[in-house]
Amino acid sequence: MTDDAKINAPHRIGEPPLVRRLLIAIALAFIALFLIVPLLSVFTEALRQGLGFYFQTLRDPMTVSAIELTLIAAGISVPLNCLFGVAAAWAIAKFDFPGKNILLTLIDLPFSISPVISGMIYVLIFGAQGWFGPWLVDHNLRIIFAVPGIVLATIFVTFPFVARELIPLMQAQGRTEEEAARVLGASGWQMFWRVTLPNIKWGLLYGVILCNARAMGEFGAVSVVSGHIQGRTNTIPLHVQILYENNNIPGAFAVASLLTFLALVTLLLKTWVEYKHTGLRGTAFTPVPLKKRQTEIPA
Repeated sequence: MTDDAKINAPHRIGEPPLVRRLLIAIALAFIALFLIVPLLSVFTEALRQGLGFYFQTLRDPMTVSAIELTLIAAGISVPLNCLFGVAAAWAIAKFDFPGKNILLTLIDLPFSISPVISGMIYVLIFGAQGWFGPWLVDHNLRIIFAVPGIVLATIFVTFPFVARELIPLMQAQGRTEEEAARVLGASGWQMFWRVTLPNIKWGLLYGVILCNARAMGEFGAVSVVSGHIQGRTNTIPLHVQILYENNNIPGAFAVASLLTFLALVTLLLKTWVEYKHTGLRGTAFTPVPLKKRQTEIPA
């Protein structure tokens, strides 16, 4: 082989095989030790006393109440955060307005504040000794240590998820397709339902999945505003804590297995959504070309 051929020949770039195998082995060991083993231990402890005890724990009135309250909190907070996320992402990505950077900062605020502190903020505002506490007492309204406080705390800690999934997606798509739809005579709602929503539907679903998982698993903020009233203000994570503190270890793991199962379902849904992007279109969150949908927009 000539010198020029040696120079132009492709060179293998990368670590030696031994180093690659060692890194892979370390990664797999960490996954097994800190992820797989804890997950298996949850279900093992939950079923240690048999299926009869397991289902008896899940049918307990306190457990049923915790499950219902968790579903209520998630069922209210997720749709509201979905509406907020779409509106905020649309405004930030499609328009320029004063305070745009401030809005972006406020959206990220729950990521930087401890959930416990966010719960204390609601106690300061709506508690009996808070800013609006006396007015709420006079009008026989209760927010703290009641369902409204739990919902508010859940909304606060979860509202960035949908918005943060949609903002970079809609910024990457730009305004071209919406402007073309407007030129073709589409109204605002037609432009949203037939142009914007099809482009963001998978990113929206991804954000909703993450938002719902956080809503059902939130502990810190909900713990502060709930008051830990059994059968009334305990969500699933709080009920697990109470069972554990009462030395009912198998019962605590039985209820905790519900949250673990939720995490696994969330992971599967997340993987499926990613596959719908990368597997069917080749690029995550790739918008459908406008030419394929122009015929759907009424003139």
